[in-house]
Amino acid sequence: MNIFVLMKRTFDTEEKIAISNGRIDEGGAEFIINPYDEYAIEEAIVLRDEHGGEVTVVTVGEEEAEKELRTALAMGADKAVLLDSEDVEEFDQFTTATMLAAYLKEQEYDIILGGNVAVDGGSGQVGPRVAELLDIPQVTTITKLDVADGQATIVRDVEGDEETLEVSLPVLVTAQQGLNEPRYPSLPGIMKAKKKPLETLDLDDLDLEEEDVEAKTTTLDIFLPPDKQAGKQLEGDPQTQVKELVSLLKSEAKVI
Repeated sequence: MNIFVLMKRTFDTEEKIAISNGRIDEGGAEFIINPYDEYAIEEAIVLRDEHGGEVTVVTVGEEEAEKELRTALAMGADKAVLLDSEDVEEFDQFTTATMLAAYLKEQEYDIILGGNVAVDGGSGQVGPRVAELLDIPQVTTITKLDVADGQATIVRDVEGDEETLEVSLPVLVTAQQGLNEPRYPSLPGIMKAKKKPLETLDLDDLDLEEEDVEAKTTTLDIFLPPDKQAGKQLEGDPQTQVKELVSLLKSEAKVI
């Protein structure tokens, strides 16, 4: 079984993000594998161990993303591919999906997995866009995946409820929290990862021109949410507190 995982390098969710000149300041920030993509990597390894085959992790980024690819290899993936975006001045979800699809069109795949969303952008667009470009079925926000006889039985999260689907392979799925518990790279896994293949491809290798991947959206501004104001503690008996609360909701919060 040929399994591919779409991975993104994102800020560590524990990091404090700084904004400089309308952009996220990457200086000194710590980067990790997008947490939802970790679920996808783990599920790919489990499927590989159960059915045989190979797991290839693919990302769009620059040279710095090799660290996260090596982490995925240390978790148990077999191969890694970096689609180098250094020559792309501005890119968005369209850019990323176009580059991923151009690579995957030349591959043989049974299942493609990705994270449901990236914790930095949160659009959830890349996986579905890739599936559309490849003209294959897609199922998002999955919490369970079973494969047998060329069919996948999938349970997906639907706003707190569940939906069960059956779909023929190949299929692209995006992983939701609860699908599994991602493993930590072991010391032997880290040592083995150093010898596993990591291939780098640029736009020429993908038979793409820069105009083919030009971003379709423009970011006008990036800003942090306003600081939360300190709360107020109401004094007195319940009737007095209710009157004061209603007054504050009218005069300060202006919600009634």
